Formats: sequence, structure tokens, C-alpha cells
Amino acid sequence: MHVTIVVPCFNELATLGRLHSAVEQALDDIAESWDLLFIDDGSTDGSARLLPALAQADPRVGYVSFSRNFGKESALLAGLSRARGDVVVMMDGDLQHPPDLLPAMVAQHLQGYDQVIARRTRSHDGRLRSALTRMYYAGMKRMVDVPLIEGAGDFRLLSRRAVDALLALPEYNRFSKGLFSWIGFETAVIDYADVARDSGTSKWSLRALLNYGIDGLLSFNDRPIRLCIYAGLVTTSLSFMYVLWLLFRYLAQGVETPGYITLVTAVIGFGGIQLIVLGLLGEYVGRIYYEVKRRPHYVVRDGSAVGDATRPTSSAEARETMVAGS
Repeated sequence: MHVTIVVPCFNELATLGRLHSAVEQALDDIAESWDLLFIDDGSTDGSARLLPALAQADPRVGYVSFSRNFGKESALLAGLSRARGDVVVMMDGDLQHPPDLLPAMVAQHLQGYDQVIARRTRSHDGRLRSALTRMYYAGMKRMVDVPLIEGAGDFRLLSRRAVDALLALPEYNRFSKGLFSWIGFETAVIDYADVARDSGTSKWSLRALLNYGIDGLLSFNDRPIRLCIYAGLVTTSLSFMYVLWLLFRYLAQGVETPGYITLVTAVIGFGGIQLIVLGLLGEYVGRIYYEVKRRPHYVVRDGSAVGDATRPTSSAEARETMVAGS
């Protein structure tokens, strides 16, 4: 069995060398052969200069450097499309995904699982973040068309047929958590305690997390638009009932001066509903727009295949990678 480790990284210069050593220690005794593939997502801290040195020192190390930051989804896609292992493991480059879990994940795969998820317990998260996380997954489970495992991230093992199934999905707007669930296959979960970050800071700001949550909500269903229809029906029904109530008061009490507060409230409320619906429709239309353009997911600046650290990726190979990514 050949194992490929795919590591998307962005400004993780301080941990890449230690990650390589930890992966080597974890895999040497359990895998017949393995390789480590770094995907540099446009780092600005010198990571792009370190990776060629790692590849030169160890023929089992390969790397791909993007021309700029294209995002983690693109980095994962680039890694999966280049991975040649019978088993592919995706993990972050900041050592918060502990490499010493790799033997347990491989052992689960050998028992017949095509996906093995390493899920952290989030015991170190604050109460507010934990509550928001639970609310998010509760809402997602009701809205999306695929089952999502709460707390499951990108640290997971995939069999070759699971990788091939993912690469057969051509969409531009990718939400990996949903795609992992969509392809199915037998799945096992291994829980592990939080690992504190020993250097650097998280690349996920509150805004990025919010946008990621919206992507997940809209990527696998059209229920938000269906909810807009229901909201419109409910609002129309309430408005009709309100008109009947005003007519009844007119017949019973005569003409009254219209209420200013009622008018302002109605205008603001209906205006807000209209803006929300327009924004929702715009999100779906925007996704169609990006799908139709068919741009590649990423552009490769340079790279080296496993065992070929002396030869950088040529422009022709870069074009092939771009086509594969699209």
C-alpha cells in the first residue's frame, strides 16, 4: 500500500520541517511506501523557498506552488489531482492535525473504510464559539441534502476510489465537507483532543468563517429559495388577514386616521424581505456565472513531482495542471 499525504499550506514556514519529520516517523513502520505532497497556496513567508530544499533532501517529498493565494479548496483539489497513493490523507501544515494519528487511520482503512475522519473534540473552544458551531451544524443538517458529521474537518483519509469519485465532480464552487459526504462510501470517525497551535495564527477570520458557512449552505441545495416561496406565501396571507381586519374595523367603527408606526414597520419589513430574497437569488446567479466561465481553480508557478526535486514544473505541465483543475 502506498500512502500519499497532501498538505495545503499558507504561511506555515515555522512548522513544515517538523511536520515532515513527524510524518516520516509515523509512516515508516506502517506503509510499504509513502510520499508527502505540499501545496503552497501563495505563501509570503518564505515557505515557497523551503519546499524545494525539503524535496531535494527527501525524494519522497513533492510540492506545488501557486502563483497567488487561491484558497484552501483549490489547494486540496490540486493535491488530490496529483496524489498517486492507494490511500490519500489530507492534513493541515500547522501541526494541529497530529501525524501520530496516521497509524490509527490507516488501520481503520484496512478494516474496509473508504473514508476515515479524524475529528477534534473542540474542548478548548470558548462557549460562544461552541454554541455557534452547534447551531450551525443543526441548521445545516436541516437544510442541506447530504449528511454532515458535526466537527468533521479536512483531516481525513480517502481510498483511491473515493479520491477518483471526488475528482470526477467538476464544479467550480467547491465545498469539500459536503463533497466528502456526497460521494458516500463507508466512513469511520476517530476523535482526538485539541492540539494547541505552537506558532502563527489561524488563517480563518470571522468573516472567512461566515463566508465558508454560506458556501456550505448554498452549495448542496436550493432550499433557501424554497423558503423564500414559503415566506412570501406566509407574508401574503398575513397581509390579507390584516386587510380583512382593517375592513372589519372600518365597517364597525368608521374611518380612522392611518397609523404611522404600522406604515413604517410594513415598509421596512417588506423592504428587508425583498433585499434578502434578491441577495439570495444573486448568490445562486453568481455561482452559475462562475461555473459558466470555466476558469481553472488555480495557476501553478512551479513545483516538483515526488522523486524529481531537481526539475521544476515546466510551463506545459503547469498548463496541464490548470486544465485538470478546471
